[in-house]
Amino acid sequence: MSLRCLITAGPTREFLDPVRFISNPSTGKMGFALASAAKEAGWSVDLVAGPVSLPEPAGVMVYPVVSAAEMLRQTDALFEPCDVLIMTAAVSDWRPKVTHEQKLKKNGEGLTVEMEPVPDILTTLAENRRTDQFIVAFAAETENVEANALDKLERKGADLIAANSVAGPEGAFGSDENKIILLGRNGFREVLGPGPKSAVARQLVEHIARQIKARTV
Repeated sequence: MSLRCLITAGPTREFLDPVRFISNPSTGKMGFALASAAKEAGWSVDLVAGPVSLPEPAGVMVYPVVSAAEMLRQTDALFEPCDVLIMTAAVSDWRPKVTHEQKLKKNGEGLTVEMEPVPDILTTLAENRRTDQFIVAFAAETENVEANALDKLERKGADLIAANSVAGPEGAFGSDENKIILLGRNGFREVLGPGPKSAVARQLVEHIARQIKARTV
């Protein structure tokens, strides 16, 4: 099955000043593994990646971005022709309301930073989706993993959500392994892994392909 796939991966950075930013420990390994697995399945793959230190997957078009706003602009530009959207990126939920042009100097006093929400990439794209586009969200949680993921699935308008724990030293962030609880509508639940992210990625791509094929028969 030849499909066009759009994947987001890695963290985003929201700058306080030219040298300081808010981000998270995501390395992009899961998203890059999915890009490789999708390419191996014969799909055409566009990969929008935040700041990562990973080699580009062979045969995949990679679009580097930094901030959530940049990721939204790039994914929005690539979304319309895609058949499958997989949102693995760990997007920073907030950004400083003011970005200072020069490095802030320490003066021995505390610093209060006013934050504002970043654009919601998944919600924005889902609102403009075609009926035949398939959307997979990711939920990186530290507690109540399945309950929080199911809530996100309903709010964001995705077809599937891949829930994984990022709590503690055995969490998914930075690890070469992962365990995904794949959740869908009408009570669908399937566990992928634990195992290397490359193997879990192949399982997820195979599952997406089966669901899309079932829609067309």
